[in-house]
Amino acid sequence: MPSISNVRPSPIAGSWYDRDPDRLRESIESYLNNAVIPEIQGDVVGLVAPHAGHIYSGATAGYAFKTVMSKSFDLVAVLSPYHDFHFAPLLTTAHEAYQTPLGKMEVDRATLDKIEKELIPSDLSLTPIAQDREHSLEIELPFLQVALRQPFLLIPIMVRTQKPEQVHALAIALAHSLKGKSALLVASSDLSHFYPEKTADAFDKEMMKQIEAFSPEGVFTTEKEGKGFACGLSAIAAVLWAARELGANKVKLLNHSTSADRTGDKSSVVGYGSAVILKI
Repeated sequence: MPSISNVRPSPIAGSWYDRDPDRLRESIESYLNNAVIPEIQGDVVGLVAPHAGHIYSGATAGYAFKTVMSKSFDLVAVLSPYHDFHFAPLLTTAHEAYQTPLGKMEVDRATLDKIEKELIPSDLSLTPIAQDREHSLEIELPFLQVALRQPFLLIPIMVRTQKPEQVHALAIALAHSLKGKSALLVASSDLSHFYPEKTADAFDKEMMKQIEAFSPEGVFTTEKEGKGFACGLSAIAAVLWAARELGANKVKLLNHSTSADRTGDKSSVVGYGSAVILKI
């Protein structure tokens, strides 16, 4: 059986974002500098950020990561969907680090093991996978590398299940594993896909209303009733539940855009939203 590299190489550098480290850093700094955010009161516990190619959603992502500009966290948990098929409801990496053009991020294996133990009563586990091509988790990493003041340990979790009870179990296990630690939660998700812009705006408004209401239950209900959509539905709900367990009590919406802002095509768009989760 072939051995697994300790480092997950980036499968999307050069396509979803710039491969050149200087140009990549410059573009992210531009997104961060151009994001004008309101005064943030309280402690940042979590973020919601989009995950399209940087040229499409980077400006909106910049609003979320601007709220943690020059801050330090020991741990960052990034929760995302998994766009390929896999039998397991919850996935993580089999590698010891992620690689981007800006450097390596070490995976916090100890915390992943703790989450795994916390999941035992719910009959869930984190299934490790190698050489995955999932863009939605990786796309956030260069933003974190530029925005945060110092290196951090990464907790990567890809959520396939859309069963609320399983997502809630993950959230509680995550919160219990992070309690008392310097940690940031990041939910990676785009919003509605391939509707005319006017329709997309209405769907996105409903989904973002539930996020702002700090309602993971409402996030699931909104999608179930067809009133709004998010491809990272479960990642958003898990981060909201975990943040609530960690003492967060407010969500502030920061920005919304669509792919039409970049392409000019309003006939079929993807929606992007950003938000910050706070403990006040």
